[in-house]
Amino acid sequence: MQHSSRRTFLKSGLIGTMCLTSQHFISRSALAQGDRPGANDRVGVALIGCGRRGQSYIDPGLPPRTQIVVACDVHRTRAELAARKVNITEKDVVQDYRRVLDRKDVDAVMIATPEHWHALIAIAACQAGKHVYVEKPLTLCVVEGRRMVEAARKYRRIVQVGSQQRSTVPNRDGCALVRGGAIGHVQQVIAPNLNSPWIVDLPAEPIPAELDWDMWCGPSPLRPYHSNLFECEGKPGWMESRDFSTGNMGNWGGHAFDQVQWALGMDATGPVKVLVDGPPLDPPRYTEPESRERGWQLCRRPSLAFEYANGTRMELSTGSISGAIFIGEKGKVEIRRGSVHSNPQELIENVQLPDGPSYTVAHINNWFDSIESGQLPVADVECGHRTATIFHLGNIGRQLGRNLRWDPVAEKFVGDDEANQLLDRPRRKGFELPEKV
Repeated sequence: MQHSSRRTFLKSGLIGTMCLTSQHFISRSALAQGDRPGANDRVGVALIGCGRRGQSYIDPGLPPRTQIVVACDVHRTRAELAARKVNITEKDVVQDYRRVLDRKDVDAVMIATPEHWHALIAIAACQAGKHVYVEKPLTLCVVEGRRMVEAARKYRRIVQVGSQQRSTVPNRDGCALVRGGAIGHVQQVIAPNLNSPWIVDLPAEPIPAELDWDMWCGPSPLRPYHSNLFECEGKPGWMESRDFSTGNMGNWGGHAFDQVQWALGMDATGPVKVLVDGPPLDPPRYTEPESRERGWQLCRRPSLAFEYANGTRMELSTGSISGAIFIGEKGKVEIRRGSVHSNPQELIENVQLPDGPSYTVAHINNWFDSIESGQLPVADVECGHRTATIFHLGNIGRQLGRNLRWDPVAEKFVGDDEANQLLDRPRRKGFELPEKV
């Protein structure tokens, strides 16, 4: 076979897909055969979102085969800080992600923006021929996730979701144990009860000169700028706001529910029932800065449970915010970030201890390995979308205060038009989600 250049490989993308299990799921082993980049080739990366999470990609260092060539953030000072860390020049600092996607030296993008921007940027990146690493929570609504999967498949791009526990050795082994039948049929799963988002309506403050606030709000409503809202963990920050986030249901549920999906072998599907115990959520409205504790407590109600078609029931109760307890016919396994416990104890005697780089570094390495090999990554966008669907279903169930039936193939609620209206969100003019990718 004639050797192709790195650029030819990266642009040619992924070929030869094969569907397994459902109409949407693509086998990890079924993607592209093609020449890999040469040993001396580097992948040009754009960092989009240079806040706390984006900086965390830089601090441990990306693999030697990569090079960050542009830093992008609507807050220019943050982008400049990231640029200094990776020794790129002023001309490679931008505030608009669209200026990144037409650059020929950018092969891949890492998206660490607030979640209300994930879908639009990831879809546009796939359309521009870039591979994508995108943080969790993946989306603000179910429709966004399916469009992201469609874009990844149509343009044959590797899209990895930042659910880094899939690259943590004990979590990998623990999920494989459960999935492989070590405790028999899983009858019950106990996962953390996490808060839905609430209403953040803080008073206006002057917008910093270095911040493009209109662009920060993007597809979501244009809210008054407030320094707390701008921060991820303000009092409260955007991560608690219904306009910009799915709350901790998405933030930590993106880890906990992802472990459940992986361990149950449900990466291509999801639950079929949402069980809601209590009246609809009446979310608090924060009009002045204050502790998030009030919202955390109020927005954990009503209580939720999910049922899968095989009878497995997942209840949101107590437990680690990053994992879950699996109760089966032959025993019990608890999987947390970086640890696995079981009863009987001998079930986990072969589970490996953490070894090698941190889980974030290992997860990013897996993405680059997939770009080179053409195989789907460990946290492919379809898996991430199915995980995100669970916390979207939970938030919708709380909002409506009633049980719901879900069709994971059609990705619609059964016989509930009101609930189906909540599968998508309105967006500001100029920031529309494409109907077809």
